[in-house]
Amino acid sequence: MRPAHISLAVLVAAVWGVNFTVIEVGLDHFPPLLFSALRFLVAALPAVFFVGRPKVAWRWMVAVGLVLGVAKFGLLFIGMDAGMPAGLSSLVLQIQAVFTAIAAFAFLGERPTRVKLYGMGVALCGVGLAAADEGAGGPLGAFALVVAAAACWGLSNVLTRRASPPDPLNFMVWVSTVPVLPLLGLSLLNEGPSRDLAALRALDWQGAGVVVYVAWVTTVFGFGAWGWLLHRHPASTVAPFSLLVPVFGMSSAALFLGESISPLRWAAAALLVGGVALTSRAPRKVQSADVPAPERAGAPA
Repeated sequence: MRPAHISLAVLVAAVWGVNFTVIEVGLDHFPPLLFSALRFLVAALPAVFFVGRPKVAWRWMVAVGLVLGVAKFGLLFIGMDAGMPAGLSSLVLQIQAVFTAIAAFAFLGERPTRVKLYGMGVALCGVGLAAADEGAGGPLGAFALVVAAAACWGLSNVLTRRASPPDPLNFMVWVSTVPVLPLLGLSLLNEGPSRDLAALRALDWQGAGVVVYVAWVTTVFGFGAWGWLLHRHPASTVAPFSLLVPVFGMSSAALFLGESISPLRWAAAALLVGGVALTSRAPRKVQSADVPAPERAGAPA
């Protein structure tokens, strides 16, 4: 890769890592389900008018939109709102690689290699250490919600592979139109119209900036740049940069939110990132242009 392309890959990983700190700030302004709905609304509009018509069947966009947009992000935002730290969330979500391998075996019949199985075991040990560390001073229920979000992300990766979108950015923008109404409905039922209206009436520049960041910067720019890199370089070259996401996530949370990183959490990070690196390794024939970008590179959505 050229130095400029390496810099772009690192920038995308930084954008996605810092996103968890931004989400934490956003949860001070909005209820979690309303925040998630606004994220997808702003990501879809006005981008949907510029990316062209959908290039895959609607059934795949609806399936991915519900699993990724409603389930994964709904659980993530609720978990973080319930007390899951931003830095730890950025780390634990990487277990999605293990859930992706499990879902691919269950629904696509893809047998994991021995190396993948070793990687899954190492990553699960990392999650166990992280759970032990969080259990010492944080809510395990919130931790479980983020793990469940990672499971939904893994399932959405397999659905995305079945969809085989030729244009990842076009696909992600159209997928973003699906969760808006379900999330708004869930927010009205669970968070209440009065709380939602109060959050919208109190909207200030910081709240608006947070929504713009999670929608346009992490989704539109992040996926656009990641897809651009994947069209110019092998997935095996681009994918390792996604392992920098929890590094930037934990570092930004420590710097801007004052989150402490215990030695046990560092050990958990080393195990989880190392295990995900092994789990993400794929045979050469799987790293072809026929495999959609999010599946190949484990890119956050």
